[in-house]
Order: sequence, then C-alpha cells, then structure tokens
Amino acid sequence: MASDARQPQTIGFLLLDSFTLISLASAVEPLRMANQLAGRELYRWYTLTLEGAPVRASDGLQVTPDISTEFCPPLDMAIVCGGVGIQRAVQRPHISWLQAQARSGRRLGAVCTGSWALAQAGLLEGHETSIHWECLAAMQEAFPRVPLTTRLFSIDQERATASGGTAPMDMMLTMIGREHGRELAAGISEMFICDRVRGEQDQQRVPLKHVLGTTQPKLLEIVALMEANLEEPIGLDELAHYVDVSRRQLERLFQRYLHCSPSRYYLKLRLTRARQLLKQTALSIIEVASACGFVSTPHFSKCYREYFGMPPRDERLGSERGTSVMETACRADGDHRLSGITSLEGLLHSAIGKSSLHVANEAPVSSAILALANARGEPTYASVRI
Repeated sequence: MASDARQPQTIGFLLLDSFTLISLASAVEPLRMANQLAGRELYRWYTLTLEGAPVRASDGLQVTPDISTEFCPPLDMAIVCGGVGIQRAVQRPHISWLQAQARSGRRLGAVCTGSWALAQAGLLEGHETSIHWECLAAMQEAFPRVPLTTRLFSIDQERATASGGTAPMDMMLTMIGREHGRELAAGISEMFICDRVRGEQDQQRVPLKHVLGTTQPKLLEIVALMEANLEEPIGLDELAHYVDVSRRQLERLFQRYLHCSPSRYYLKLRLTRARQLLKQTALSIIEVASACGFVSTPHFSKCYREYFGMPPRDERLGSERGTSVMETACRADGDHRLSGITSLEGLLHSAIGKSSLHVANEAPVSSAILALANARGEPTYASVRI
C-alpha cells in the first residue's frame, strides 16, 4: 500500500465461512485508530462475501458484509479471513476472484488460516508465508512450493500473511508504520494497551507435540526437560540418561525430527526466553543472562547477536524507544485538528445522504467514514501528526 496523503488506501476483507472474528478485528481496528489519530481517512475498508450474504464466524456470530465480491469497489489490497475448516470454506469462486485481484496488481494478504486460500489460488509460491500453527503441517504437504514459516506474520513483496489471533494487529501496525511513520504505529499501540509491537522475527509458539504427534514420546520428554531447566541447563549425557536413550540416539532424534543438534535446540530455547525477558521485564542484561543459563554476560551477548542479529543491549533499547515514542508523538495542534474535522464534512454529508441499503451496482459507504466521524469528539482525535 503506497502512502498517499490525499487518497485513502482501500482494503477488502474477504470473509470465509467460519472465519475467526478475533483475527478480523485485530486487522481492522488498527486501521480505524490510524484514521482517528491522524484526524483524516488514511484507510477505508469493506467486508466481502461471494454474494454479499451474511456469514457466520467460528464463534457462531453472524456478520453481514458490506458488499459482494462482484460489486466490490476497486481495492488497493484484499485480505482473506480464514478460520475453522479452511479446506471446506475455500470455494472455486473465491479462487477466481483472488486470481483476478492478483492480475489487477492488487496486494494480497491473509489472516489466521486464510493463507490456504491464497496458496490454493497459486498466489504464494516464492513468498514467505505465515499461517496458524494448526495448519502448518497440512499446508506444507498440500503446497510444497510455498515457503512456510512459523513467524507471527510475514510481509514479502506484495503478500502479507498473519498467523491468527492478535498477530494481524502486529502485521497491520508494521504496515501502517512503514506507510505513515513509527509515531502513528506507536500511538495506535498505546491506544490498544499493547505493550509492544511484535515484529516479523517473532515466532509462533508451535506445540512440539503438534509437530511430532505421539510418535516420538522420548523426544517430547527431552524437550520438556529442556524447557523446565533453562536457568541451569542439563548436560546432554544427563538428558539421554533421564529418558533411557544413548547420547548418539539423542542426537539422531534431534537431527531427524528437529533438523538441528540437541545443543543448538537447547540454546534456541534459552535465547528465545532471554528475548522475552529483555522485551517484557526490567531485569538487567546480567540478570537475564543468568536466568537463561549463561555463565557470563559476554558469552550471552555473543550468542544473542549470532542468533538474533543484534546484541541484547540494542534489543532492550529498541523496546524502550517503542514504549516511550508515544510521549513525543501526541502533539496537540489546533489548526491540524480543525482541518481534519472540516475535511470530514463532505464525506459525512455523502455518507448520511445515502441509504444503508445500497443498490447492487453502487459501492457501499465505507464504515471508516462513520467511525472517523464518531471519533471527532475523542481527546485523541488528530493527536498524531503524519
């Protein structure tokens, strides 16, 4: 989505049967708040189904879309919202519509299990893709040419995919930050009581038992022992002894099923825990190193830099800047606020003048306009200059 100060970016959310409501909300709400904090319509959005008929979310709530795919206005980006039973939910007309959007040069995205629809349409080959961990194994088997990742979300060229739950919020905040500046993204995060914006390097915590099934109980037991002993790591010989396998068998299990050595996997667990502590606690770097089983801070810093591409100190400073940037972002500017209000009058007049029951060949009024109008009385309206 290219930034344009005059023309709002238009996003269509294609709702599949049994889509997850939390993923839709996590994707839409940052757009609403971006408009509110900017004081003008940066984004507008529509919800879509094939025929414009209501669709039920996975929690049973029925959602009435704004319009059908046939009469959808031109989009800058189309995002597929998937959920439960994704293989049954994707229909041939969905595939055709998505392929037509791609041919027209639209950016494409997906949340939760919606990546399955894009993959089925042949639109993810060569693009790093995120999907909810429950679908990882099945998708890898069904679409071997799609490069899958366990990251929370992936933005790769003209594709943006998020794993589900609240991960779409992080994805949208990252895109908003790239288009309209970090201050706006930080302001949105602050409004949603979100302590930090997770980045593209953050991983889903995929339960190992889901990856391995029940076929490797000893490997599951070893990993459980590792996870329970991060502060005082257990030696590999001792781990092997606990589960009654040889050291060589232990190494074979890890290489075959986890594609790394046991020591490398153990280090990954400890460093991942260290990253959580750096971002989410006030523990010093020395305390974090000790809590994750590192005997010296220099050794911890070296391992951390090699794995994450930055030293622990930079990770900590980045988190602190992210939480404090809102203080400088919220500038009360009366002239800017007034111009934002004035610019809405024409939009509001048009929106109110139209019936909510639009005819088939007339695009509906984007709910972004009404949401922005309702936000004009909020103290945070137009509080972030872009």
